[in-house]
Amino acid sequence: MYQAKAYAASSATARLASHTVTRRDPTPNDVQIEILFCGVCHSDLHQVRNEWKEAMPTVYPCVPGHEIVGRVTKVGSAVSKFKPGDLAAVGCMVDSDGTCPECRAGLEQFCNNLILTYNFPDKHHAGPVTYGGYSDSVVVDQRFVLRVPANLSLAGAAPLLCAGITTYSPMRHWGVTKGKKVGVVGLGGLGHMAVKFAHALGAHTVVFTTSPGKIEDALRLGAD
Repeated sequence: MYQAKAYAASSATARLASHTVTRRDPTPNDVQIEILFCGVCHSDLHQVRNEWKEAMPTVYPCVPGHEIVGRVTKVGSAVSKFKPGDLAAVGCMVDSDGTCPECRAGLEQFCNNLILTYNFPDKHHAGPVTYGGYSDSVVVDQRFVLRVPANLSLAGAAPLLCAGITTYSPMRHWGVTKGKKVGVVGLGGLGHMAVKFAHALGAHTVVFTTSPGKIEDALRLGAD
């Protein structure tokens, strides 16, 4: 185990403040990452404020953050896809059982034993729950670590780990391409990425918004 610096909320009404959390040393299948950037998702706010207390009550101190981009500092003995110095990223999941039908089908998000990046029981017992990306480092099973191309802006890439995949995945699933039409309702954190993806995939892209001031941005981002 080792100590990592973090920002944590101590209660539903407290501000984020400097904190120290315990991380596990890498096991054979783990990747240790120095966190360089972490996006801010509204889910972080919901969790910190305990607004999901019926479904997922917050365990304090809570270290949020699941749009993580950083640099690999250490890898376990069984890791072959990453080496120290590589750019890497982590989203909202950090583990699953790997054996259930959903995992074997590549649908780990439906695993009954999945582990989310923060505020989820930590099977490695480094802490009572997992701690997220508002920290200087994190240790994650290699199956849930993604490679980041060196030509990307790391700060710009971080939100792709949640807002980005949330909009990209359904477009890929439904085969969005040239000749298709995509409607994007709202031009917010997810919506603006949906417009860029749909445009890049060649679809006729329409934005629905109740904010006339966003028309110029919608067109600039690729809306038809």
